[in-house]
Amino acid sequence: MAITDILKAFNLFVDGHGHAGKMGDYTPPSPSIAAEEYRAGGMDGPVDIDMGQEKMTTSFVLRNYSATVLSLWGVAPGRLIQVTARGSLESEDGTVKAVVHNIRGKILQGDRGTWSPGQSASLTVNMSVEYFKETIDGQVTTEVDVINMVRIVGGVDQLAERRAALGI
Repeated sequence: MAITDILKAFNLFVDGHGHAGKMGDYTPPSPSIAAEEYRAGGMDGPVDIDMGQEKMTTSFVLRNYSATVLSLWGVAPGRLIQVTARGSLESEDGTVKAVVHNIRGKILQGDRGTWSPGQSASLTVNMSVEYFKETIDGQVTTEVDVINMVRIVGGVDQLAERRAALGI
């Protein structure tokens, strides 16, 4: 059994500024369906139906106290922050693949953590996400654009017919 596609390193860019060597943790968005149970007469049990998506969020920890990132805080109309996470997936056979997350959203909180003598302070940034695209080795696995009602998974836009029915 071969060991494949292990995340070995990553970097994050916030509003065009790279943070290599300053990163702690990164929690990617996890698109999730808002499902509603449905059971009607003649059905032996309930099934889940797709009622849209849950809100997407992301967070990351900087090991430095970045004034540049803190100045991006806020939920202003038309003000979306671009975040790009780039990872290196490596396999036992020496294969290296890039994984890229393109995110647009709003910084809801810049958690300044706890200041303690003799310890470095970190900055945890929490964001709401309106757009998320994941590309692995050049292949788009997921692309979600909440505002424009786009949900592409494995190359199939799951909302194309719904947009057409609505005249969007």
